[in-house]
Amino acid sequence: MAWIETVAFNEATGKLRKLYDRVSGPDGNVDNIMMAHSLRPHSMEGHMALYKNVLHHSGNALPKWVLEMIGVWVSSLNGCEYCVEHHYQGLRRLMQDDTRAEAIRAAIEAQDMKTLPVRASERAAMNYARKLTEQPADMDEADLRPLRDAGLGDGEILEINQVVAYFAYANRTVLGLGCSTKGDVLGLSPGNGDDPQDWGHQ
Repeated sequence: MAWIETVAFNEATGKLRKLYDRVSGPDGNVDNIMMAHSLRPHSMEGHMALYKNVLHHSGNALPKWVLEMIGVWVSSLNGCEYCVEHHYQGLRRLMQDDTRAEAIRAAIEAQDMKTLPVRASERAAMNYARKLTEQPADMDEADLRPLRDAGLGDGEILEINQVVAYFAYANRTVLGLGCSTKGDVLGLSPGNGDDPQDWGHQ
């Protein structure tokens, strides 16, 4: 559901139908954030390629749940409840530890990184994500020092940076077009991280 016209799964033809088939989950469900692109299938294609490679590619070194946690944090800072709900459920599924996942959500909602039940490197990533989200023009090379001091390499720093950047895009897609979670199946994500072209949600 969105504020603009969208094309339903069973009404889609041509390239749009092919893309829907690639991004759909159980029973042909297509997340509303993807359906919002239906009038311009090429932008859906670009969105999914970015999403899959940034969060669900086997070439990433950081665990998927860490990347999802950063996404929930950035979405919370941006006031995007749609992405918070979707990616929190993905985080829970990946962690397989509901108690810890709930503690992470509580710390995010309180905006209190000191109570976050994670390692120093993951807390450093969350602090970096906050500044990049709220004060992007104030970023300085020195902002990378806490990440490196916590043992993160430059490739992992790049992964964190790209998750923050992706969610800035996704949150504004949702907020600017009025996407709701109505009809969505929360917490699904692409599997098969070895194949960037496999976008099926499971």
